[in-house]
Amino acid sequence: MDEKKEKREVFSGGWKNFKEIIPNNKEIFKQIFTSLHSRNYKLYFYGQIISLVGSFIQQIAMSWLVYRITGSVLMLATVTFVSQIPSFFISPIAGVIADRFEKRKLLMLTQSLFMLQALVMTALVLGNVIEPWHIIALSLFLGLVQAMDMPARQAITIELVDRKEDIGNAIALNSAMFNSARLIGPSIGGFLIAIFGEGLCFLINGLSYIAVLFSLYKIISKPVEKTNEKKNIRQDINEGFKYAMRSVPIRSALLMLGIVSFFGFSLLVFLPPFAKDILNGNSNTLGFMMSAFGAGALVAALYLAARKSVIGLGKIVMLSVLIMGISLIAMFFVHISWLAYIIGFPLGFTLIASVASLNTQLQTFSDEKFRGRVMSLYAMSLMGVTPIGALVLGYLEKFAGIQGLFLSNGIVLILIALVYEHYRPILRKHMRKIYVEKGILPEIAIGIQSVNKE
Repeated sequence: MDEKKEKREVFSGGWKNFKEIIPNNKEIFKQIFTSLHSRNYKLYFYGQIISLVGSFIQQIAMSWLVYRITGSVLMLATVTFVSQIPSFFISPIAGVIADRFEKRKLLMLTQSLFMLQALVMTALVLGNVIEPWHIIALSLFLGLVQAMDMPARQAITIELVDRKEDIGNAIALNSAMFNSARLIGPSIGGFLIAIFGEGLCFLINGLSYIAVLFSLYKIISKPVEKTNEKKNIRQDINEGFKYAMRSVPIRSALLMLGIVSFFGFSLLVFLPPFAKDILNGNSNTLGFMMSAFGAGALVAALYLAARKSVIGLGKIVMLSVLIMGISLIAMFFVHISWLAYIIGFPLGFTLIASVASLNTQLQTFSDEKFRGRVMSLYAMSLMGVTPIGALVLGYLEKFAGIQGLFLSNGIVLILIALVYEHYRPILRKHMRKIYVEKGILPEIAIGIQSVNKE
């Protein structure tokens, strides 16, 4: 009898753990876009999605242009490095600025500068005067603007939704928006490059910023609360860094983001040579590969949007990193295009499932007055580490080959997932304390209060 009871308890516990990672929303299709009921967020959502499609059209055009005129994998890695490394150094300052000033106005400035960069690239490419140094200089400019843009863009989401319970949904929809663009943009870009060349892609991206600038102009933003306490930027940065490092959940989320960026996202830089040299394809092959990644990423974002609770995100992160590693190892054996597209789907899914889950955790764990600075550390871990990984892997590619990089990174990610799972029970205890403080686990909060009264 005891043995049967023990088996029932094991099964019950296993089912409870499994339930944490499946969408726990009975009205899944009705509620998946619930945050769009907020006027400001709806304006922002539709403006951003148009702009992001343009950004992904430009991204594939830039990669193909660099590899076409240089034929160098290292040059591809270098362009990625200079376009993203500013986030590693400037994001902390940008986080302080995002906490001090109106985020809407900051975003209007950065989006205008993005438009300027795209239009300059258009003129150089269509004028047939583009040189590698032009690309590096304009990529560096793009990286500087992006470093200022990302903390404000991440932190503004919470300010745009009317109901606190819609925050998680809005963050997930941000990922869905981003990855819808990742799905659509590269396919359009690959087609346009094959017929018209790269110049039209840069022009389309430049014009796409009109939509997001209009939406930001129409948003009614909340005034920034001013404080009499005067601090310099260094003090604010140090205060934000200490706050993040004192929190075990925030610290661990940032570490996992850095790992996924280095061993996962940095490999996306090598897709153009993989499509051309390993799969013997063209720009359309690259576009289809990027779209396969985008399709998986979009499904991941919608899956997370269908969840109502942040409970169980740690398990999703672990499983995502594990499956990501397995998928990368599978890419080592691929020489056929359609197999690469198939494997690209779980890779896209796991990359976004892990990053979006960690993003949601960070925004949930952070106090409002530190959120901009915490999201600047998010930008450092995501956008700042990726170029370092791309540059290191670009050098190692000479010795291991592109497929060798997929194999080694896959093995590392599997080991990281196992280590994370080993320490997850400890991490979970720290998370539960925050969930209680924020009322996410009210039944536990009530229990603690009753114990304290006794």
